[in-house]
Amino acid sequence: MMDHSEHTSGLVAHSDLNVSRIGSLNAIINRIEEAVETETAAIRTDVNFDLKASNARKSRCLYELNRVMKTVTPEELASEHQEGLLRLRGKLERNEAALLAHLSAVSEVANLMKSAIQYAETDGTYSAGEFGWARS
Repeated sequence: MMDHSEHTSGLVAHSDLNVSRIGSLNAIINRIEEAVETETAAIRTDVNFDLKASNARKSRCLYELNRVMKTVTPEELASEHQEGLLRLRGKLERNEAALLAHLSAVSEVANLMKSAIQYAETDGTYSAGEFGWARS
Protein backbone atom coordinates (compact mmCIF):
# COMPACT_ATOMS: atom_id res chain seq x y z
CA MET A 1 0.00 0.00 0.00
CA MET A 2 1.20 3.53 -0.81
CA ASP A 3 1.83 5.94 2.03
CA HIS A 4 0.73 9.57 1.84
CA SER A 5 4.15 10.88 0.77
CA GLU A 6 4.37 8.41 -2.13
CA HIS A 7 0.85 9.32 -3.24
CA THR A 8 1.60 13.04 -2.95
CA SER A 9 4.88 12.75 -4.86
CA GLY A 10 3.02 10.89 -7.63
CA LEU A 11 0.53 13.76 -7.87
CA VAL A 12 3.32 16.31 -7.95
CA ALA A 13 5.10 14.38 -10.70
CA HIS A 14 1.86 14.18 -12.69
CA SER A 15 1.25 17.88 -12.10
CA ASP A 16 4.81 18.70 -13.20
CA LEU A 17 4.24 16.68 -16.37
CA ASN A 18 1.08 18.68 -17.16
CA VAL A 19 2.89 21.97 -16.55
CA SER A 20 5.72 20.77 -18.78
CA ARG A 21 3.33 19.80 -21.59
CA ILE A 22 1.44 23.08 -21.32
CA GLY A 23 4.71 25.02 -21.21
CA SER A 24 5.92 23.21 -24.29
CA LEU A 25 2.65 24.12 -25.99
CA ASN A 26 3.48 27.81 -25.50
CA ALA A 27 6.97 27.26 -26.88
CA ILE A 28 5.67 25.36 -29.91
CA ILE A 29 3.04 28.00 -30.68
CA ASN A 30 5.74 30.68 -30.46
CA ARG A 31 8.08 28.73 -32.78
CA ILE A 32 5.34 28.21 -35.36
CA GLU A 33 4.37 31.88 -35.23
CA GLU A 34 7.99 32.89 -35.78
CA ALA A 35 8.41 30.48 -38.69
CA VAL A 36 5.16 31.57 -40.33
CA GLU A 37 5.88 35.30 -39.88
CA THR A 38 9.38 34.88 -41.31
CA GLU A 39 8.10 32.93 -44.29
CA THR A 40 5.24 35.32 -44.99
CA ALA A 41 7.54 38.36 -44.93
CA ALA A 42 10.22 36.64 -47.03
CA ILE A 43 7.76 35.46 -49.68
CA ARG A 44 6.81 39.08 -50.21
CA THR A 45 10.32 40.54 -50.22
CA ASP A 46 13.11 38.00 -50.84
CA VAL A 47 13.29 36.37 -54.27
CA ASN A 48 16.03 34.03 -53.01
CA PHE A 49 14.06 32.79 -50.00
CA ASP A 50 14.37 29.02 -49.45
CA LEU A 51 10.71 28.03 -49.45
CA LYS A 52 11.51 24.32 -49.22
CA ALA A 53 13.54 24.73 -46.01
CA SER A 54 10.91 27.02 -44.54
CA ASN A 55 8.17 24.53 -45.32
CA ALA A 56 10.17 21.74 -43.66
CA ARG A 57 10.57 23.90 -40.54
CA LYS A 58 6.84 24.66 -40.41
CA SER A 59 6.01 20.99 -40.90
CA ARG A 60 8.24 19.94 -37.99
CA CYS A 61 6.67 22.56 -35.72
CA LEU A 62 3.12 21.63 -36.73
CA TYR A 63 3.96 17.97 -36.11
CA GLU A 64 5.16 18.88 -32.60
CA LEU A 65 1.98 20.88 -32.01
CA ASN A 66 -0.16 17.97 -33.13
CA ARG A 67 1.66 15.58 -30.76
CA VAL A 68 1.24 17.88 -27.76
CA MET A 69 -2.40 18.66 -28.58
CA LYS A 70 -3.19 14.93 -28.49
CA THR A 71 -2.08 14.83 -24.85
CA VAL A 72 -3.86 17.98 -23.66
CA THR A 73 -7.51 18.05 -22.66
CA PRO A 74 -9.65 21.12 -23.40
CA GLU A 75 -9.83 21.77 -19.65
CA GLU A 76 -6.03 22.03 -19.48
CA LEU A 77 -5.89 24.74 -22.12
CA ALA A 78 -5.62 28.11 -20.46
CA SER A 79 -7.07 31.18 -22.14
CA GLU A 80 -3.53 32.17 -23.13
CA HIS A 81 -3.19 28.94 -25.13
CA GLN A 82 -6.54 29.45 -26.80
CA GLU A 83 -5.56 33.03 -27.66
CA GLY A 84 -2.21 31.78 -28.97
CA LEU A 85 -3.91 29.18 -31.15
CA LEU A 86 -6.34 31.79 -32.52
CA ARG A 87 -3.46 34.18 -33.19
CA LEU A 88 -1.60 31.35 -34.93
CA ARG A 89 -4.64 30.60 -37.07
CA GLY A 90 -4.73 34.21 -38.26
CA LYS A 91 -1.03 34.13 -39.11
CA LEU A 92 -1.48 30.86 -40.99
CA GLU A 93 -4.33 32.40 -42.99
CA ARG A 94 -2.12 35.37 -43.96
CA ASN A 95 0.67 32.93 -44.81
CA GLU A 96 -1.69 30.94 -47.01
CA ALA A 97 -2.74 34.12 -48.85
CA ALA A 98 0.93 35.04 -49.42
CA LEU A 99 1.72 31.52 -50.66
CA LEU A 100 -1.25 31.57 -53.05
CA ALA A 101 -0.18 34.97 -54.41
CA HIS A 102 3.37 33.64 -54.84
CA LEU A 103 2.13 30.53 -56.67
CA SER A 104 -0.07 32.66 -58.88
CA ALA A 105 2.88 34.88 -59.77
CA VAL A 106 5.09 31.85 -60.50
CA SER A 107 2.34 30.39 -62.68
CA GLU A 108 1.98 33.65 -64.58
CA VAL A 109 5.73 33.88 -65.22
CA ALA A 110 5.75 30.24 -66.38
CA ASN A 111 2.89 30.95 -68.79
CA LEU A 112 4.70 34.03 -70.17
CA MET A 113 7.83 31.96 -70.73
CA LYS A 114 5.80 29.20 -72.37
CA SER A 115 4.17 31.73 -74.71
CA ALA A 116 7.54 33.28 -75.58
CA ILE A 117 9.01 29.85 -76.37
CA GLN A 118 6.02 28.91 -78.50
CA TYR A 119 6.23 32.22 -80.37
CA ALA A 120 9.95 31.77 -80.98
CA GLU A 121 9.34 28.27 -82.33
CA THR A 122 6.56 29.38 -84.67
CA ASP A 123 8.06 32.58 -86.08
CA GLY A 124 8.66 30.82 -89.41
CA THR A 125 12.41 30.52 -89.02
CA TYR A 126 12.37 26.73 -88.90
CA SER A 127 9.05 25.95 -90.56
CA ALA A 128 8.71 23.14 -93.07
CA GLY A 129 7.71 25.66 -95.76
CA GLU A 130 11.12 27.30 -95.60
CA PHE A 131 12.81 24.10 -96.74
CA GLY A 132 10.37 23.19 -99.49
CA TRP A 133 8.90 20.19 -97.69
CA ALA A 134 5.43 21.69 -97.49
CA ARG A 135 5.17 22.38 -101.24
CA SER A 136 3.00 20.18 -103.31
